[in-house]
This record gives sequence, structure tokens and C-alpha cells, in this order.
Amino acid sequence: MGYRSCLGIIRLGQRYPAPRVEAAAERALATGAVSYKSIESILRRRLDQQPLSTNVSSQPPTAHGNVRGAEYFQ
Repeated sequence: MGYRSCLGIIRLGQRYPAPRVEAAAERALATGAVSYKSIESILRRRLDQQPLSTNVSSQPPTAHGNVRGAEYFQ
């Protein structure tokens, strides 16, 4: 099954320029969406041409009584 996915991704290189396919693959790796459908969607929606947001916070967005945090599970 992985072989067919790889062939599909390689075939995307025939429809799209190589730099776009590379950028889409980088975006897919960064987001964890590494399937053929995800890479095709990134290319179709032109997300490969937009910058990746590196604004990730390690803090929960809001303080709430039901949010336990990592300490709870230690």
C-alpha cells in the first residue's frame, strides 16, 4: 500500500512543478499529514506557497478547572 502512495506522490510531480511538490512534502512532514491525499490537497489549495506558521505555544490557551495538564499524568 505504501508503494502505491509513493507512486502517486511521484506522479504529482508530472502535474505540478518539482519545487511545489517539494514544498508540499515539507509542509506535510511539518504538520504530520503525510498521505497522498494530504499532499494532493496541499497542492490543489496552493498551501505549499504560503508560509508555515511557527507560532506554536506550549501553554494551554486558557486556564480552566477541567484542564489538568501534563503534571496530572506523571
